[in-house]
Amino acid sequence: MNSSRGSDSQNAPTPEQCQAQFELGITLSLYTWPSLSLAVTNNWGGPDSEEKRQWFVGATIDVLKENPEEDSEWIETFLLQVMLDEFEVNVDDESGYEVAEQIVKLRRECMRGEFAEVQEMRRRWESKGDRGVELGKLFEKRERAEEEDETDGSEDGEDEDVDMDEAPQLVRVREPVVAEVDEDGFTKVTKKKR
Repeated sequence: MNSSRGSDSQNAPTPEQCQAQFELGITLSLYTWPSLSLAVTNNWGGPDSEEKRQWFVGATIDVLKENPEEDSEWIETFLLQVMLDEFEVNVDDESGYEVAEQIVKLRRECMRGEFAEVQEMRRRWESKGDRGVELGKLFEKRERAEEEDETDGSEDGEDEDVDMDEAPQLVRVREPVVAEVDEDGFTKVTKKKR
């Protein structure tokens, strides 16, 4: 341990580094949550379950940025609500609370500049081999999606042209057949013409 304050302040992680490690911790916490993994594997959120999980990670990060002081019960409520809304899974095995507790612990450690737990989680994730998801690509996808969201809105109010297929050819409308009624009030039935 270094007792010199000067070298401690020079080696202290920046707030951006602390936030990046915390976001990595959230990502790993959700990607290793068995209930969420099971829901994604079985497509309980539909065919785009993997994209929903990625959205879930981003939404959790965003919600915790906006609500940095929330406790584990509040986080658990958020996690369970998303699981129910997006994956139609009612998680009742206390694992939601465990994930929320882990996130609170990681937030506390990361904001102090302690990244050992996040690095251990990352090591365990990577030691399990390729699980179809590379952590670096997750963050790239999130950043790309945020950039696209920013550029999607038309800020100057101009309408953009929309490519449209040609209009279908007009079809002749059949004239309705007027039923013949004889003087006794009976309707004459005719065969359909083919």
